[in-house]
Amino acid sequence: MDSLLAFGRQALAAQPFSQLVGAELTAFGADGAELRVVVTHSLLQQHGFVHGGVLAYLADNTLTFAGGGALGSAVVTSEFKINYLRPAKGDALVARARVLSAGKTQAVCRCDIFAIDGDEEKLCAAAQGTISKMGGAEG
Repeated sequence: MDSLLAFGRQALAAQPFSQLVGAELTAFGADGAELRVVVTHSLLQQHGFVHGGVLAYLADNTLTFAGGGALGSAVVTSEFKINYLRPAKGDALVARARVLSAGKTQAVCRCDIFAIDGDEEKLCAAAQGTISKMGGAEG
């Protein structure tokens, strides 16, 4: 396992909310990041779909990891937008983010979230956000 992925997994493990939803960082590098969440009953809304807040969490965190790969570790999401494209249902969710453009202090990133049902992946949400370096922090 490369050192950036190991570092990212340590950062994820330090996030209590990420632990609550069972998030796993499956890829992390200068070119982007991937987070995975196994769908459990506690993540569903009343119609049996994964709650939109879980998808928003995945977008936010995966965008931030992707931006951190470009800018350094001390980053936060300054804004993001998400489009819910179809109800998320299946065995797991996977979010894949990549950097569209990066400067010295911010990166614009895109994230696609897929519901996985067996071997099939269906795009259920797309997000874009700005990730900013924290002021005064080393990255």
